[in-house]
Amino acid sequence: MNYQRKDFPPFALTVDIVVLTILDGKLRVVLIERAEDPFRGQWALPGGAVNPEEKLIEAAKRSLKEETNIVVSGRERLKQFRSYYEPGRDPRVNTATTVYWTIINKLPETKGGGSAKKVKPMPVREVEGGRTKLAFDHKQIIRDGVNQLRDGLEHTTVATRFCPPTFTISDLRGVYNVVWNTELDEGNFQRKIKQSEGFLIPLEKRRDPSTSGRPPALWKAGPAKTVSPPLVRPTDS
Repeated sequence: MNYQRKDFPPFALTVDIVVLTILDGKLRVVLIERAEDPFRGQWALPGGAVNPEEKLIEAAKRSLKEETNIVVSGRERLKQFRSYYEPGRDPRVNTATTVYWTIINKLPETKGGGSAKKVKPMPVREVEGGRTKLAFDHKQIIRDGVNQLRDGLEHTTVATRFCPPTFTISDLRGVYNVVWNTELDEGNFQRKIKQSEGFLIPLEKRRDPSTSGRPPALWKAGPAKTVSPPLVRPTDS
């Protein structure tokens, strides 16, 4: 060995996880209140250091489970999003983080653990508007993740991941309305969704009626990953 470890500056690798959900008609991101320094008492994304023997995805799953009690699998899988590094982004040591993200239709019971005092699905608009102060560079990470989601709704079928296994077209339109902060025309939306091959699969059943009138038809997510033709996000949203 012709080098000395002391010749290399200390450096750490971490993971952070952006968990998005819709709750009470609002797009939310799962945050933890930090129980440790630095940034004790401030909100942050769940995450933590990568152990030497771990792969990145293993560290992300472990950190999410330890700090929030959320276990992801199947359609709620974690997807690598982006890496972030700036000198001084962590006051303890120079640190690069790899960010994963996922969408969960229905959050399980959450509880804080590890370096998390408590867990809260925070409205994204509170984060974007600066009403919720975040640790590290997590505001920028959330902003980037949400912008990718908003762009993705135009040309991918990712919106179905906010829905339960069976849903109505009105439910799906509600996802677009919440994420884009708009009110899409019901007829135009239904026509465009049905035009996109493989976006949805019709089911031979309808939702149990809760009011008078014919109950709406139920659908499930189809095999398509892209929307064709794309859905165009309103310019004022």
